[in-house]
Amino acid sequence: MADAASPPSKRKRELAAAGAESSGTEDETAKAAGVGNGTSAPVHFPFSGFRVKKVLRESARDKILFLHGKVNEASGDGEDAIVILEKTPFQVDQVAQLLMGSPELQLQFSNDIYSTYHMFPPRQLSDVKTTVVYPATEKHLQKYLRQDLHLVRETGSDYKNVTFPHLESQSLSIQLDDLYLIAICHRRGIRSLRDLTAEHLPLLRNILREGQEAILQRYQVKGDRLRVYLHYLPSYYHLHVHFTALGFEAPGSGVARAHLLADVIEHLELDPEYYQQRTLTFALRADDPLLKLLQEAQKS
Repeated sequence: MADAASPPSKRKRELAAAGAESSGTEDETAKAAGVGNGTSAPVHFPFSGFRVKKVLRESARDKILFLHGKVNEASGDGEDAIVILEKTPFQVDQVAQLLMGSPELQLQFSNDIYSTYHMFPPRQLSDVKTTVVYPATEKHLQKYLRQDLHLVRETGSDYKNVTFPHLESQSLSIQLDDLYLIAICHRRGIRSLRDLTAEHLPLLRNILREGQEAILQRYQVKGDRLRVYLHYLPSYYHLHVHFTALGFEAPGSGVARAHLLADVIEHLELDPEYYQQRTLTFALRADDPLLKLLQEAQKS
């Protein structure tokens, strides 16, 4: 088991369960590239100035903002950059500091015993995680731009005739830089839920059992407090299973994308080819080429 934060954390880590392997994280990649992490020395953005051109996306729930801007305009036409601003989660050991002394408050609402304030924390407790993509290409801009989502229903035939050929044409590679707490299968050749048959039941049962036991030993979180699931469509095409605490609303844990591992096992026990034949429903961005391919196939 690799070092990791508690299950509800958003920090990216990987779970080494039996039948699973760990792979590189963004932090490890950065270290390999010689990038210092977590230093207190002052640094500067890799560009001068930032003129906001467009808000690509924002989420009040997730407290995150994606901005497209022009930089280095003083020396020419300027270049594109993306800056992502995200409120960092509370650190439990620092909460007491936030309430000590006389914090700066602004009253918003008061009713009997209830009152709501805006609190202005000291500098060391008010940091904002800032991610920079520079220079940004059109592909980066499209990646972060908010897009309408469309639900599609993919039959087994659609997968064979449309989705799988499309995935093959994209030359998809295994990208392991978007992980949090996850079990990654050693065995290659199992791309997604669609490839699973009764042959894989021992592997799936092992991941579920060993993953839950490892989390119980490491974090004292029992199996009935975990959400264990696979994504379809997945973010990368190599079998992996997500483990999150029930209280953590992880991205992609909703009904249109997440399939509980216990349900997957039961379905395969009842029908060895369940996922080759079942119609699966999932959401695609409006600009995803697969959306158009599936819509056209279902019209004919």
